[in-house]
Amino acid sequence: MAKKSIFRIIFHNQGNIYELYAHEVSQGGLYAFVEVGDIIFGERSKLVVDPSDEKLKSEFSGVKRTYIPLHAVVRIDEVEKEGQAKILPGDESKGGNVAPFPMPFKPPAAE
Repeated sequence: MAKKSIFRIIFHNQGNIYELYAHEVSQGGLYAFVEVGDIIFGERSKLVVDPSDEKLKSEFSGVKRTYIPLHAVVRIDEVEKEGQAKILPGDESKGGNVAPFPMPFKPPAAE
């Protein structure tokens, strides 16, 4: 049986930086969205509970595929093995080092 690829997807969502692991990443049928499917949540020890991991599990429970806006994606990597899915604060004023890509407020006027 062929080994499935594992992808790490890092993106902005509501002021936070999300890091997910998934088996499927593609340019979806929706224009300007990245399609992420088969999201992986590692089975960790039941003795130690990570609040950000639990929040991610509850937020993506029952989700088969999610569509992430292209401008929110920071990075997509193909990795050897999955890591810890997490949510990090994205406020650069508090020491974060990732800022959202600047987008114009309105499209330029046609000439």
